[in-house]
Amino acid sequence: MTEKRIDYILELRCFVGHRPLILAGAAVLIFNDQDQLLLGLRPDNHCWGIPGGGMEPGEQLEETALRETHEETGLEVGLLELFGVFSGPDLFYEYPNGDQVYNVTIVYRTHDFQGVLPDQTDDASELHFFALDELPENLSPPIRPVIEQLLAGQEMRK
Repeated sequence: MTEKRIDYILELRCFVGHRPLILAGAAVLIFNDQDQLLLGLRPDNHCWGIPGGGMEPGEQLEETALRETHEETGLEVGLLELFGVFSGPDLFYEYPNGDQVYNVTIVYRTHDFQGVLPDQTDDASELHFFALDELPENLSPPIRPVIEQLLAGQEMRK
């Protein structure tokens, strides 16, 4: 997370406290050559999630997706394909510190990435590729609707 983003959210929180904010963001479903999905174990809630995060002022959503993916995984992503737009009550989240958000998340998918996964980053205590039929149960709550749609699409292809 960059200093600019931290300052922006902290400034907003000074005015609204823990009350809900509507935050735009982007996330990326990253698949390897075996069609396994990359997930990171979040240190704040100990749940698995996909790389992504909040948009910075003046940033384009594609830039958010690329920046957050690099920050959280160390990977450089190339071509992004729009997967879906997610919002509504299923994207509400309360952080462990009590901050509440309604996420509006643009999710992309890609097989196009370069780099080597580190063992961990500031945003992920573990990073692993998982087969879609072997995903961990403890998925981060705002990511569940994304994964449910992904899995429903996989079922339709069979």
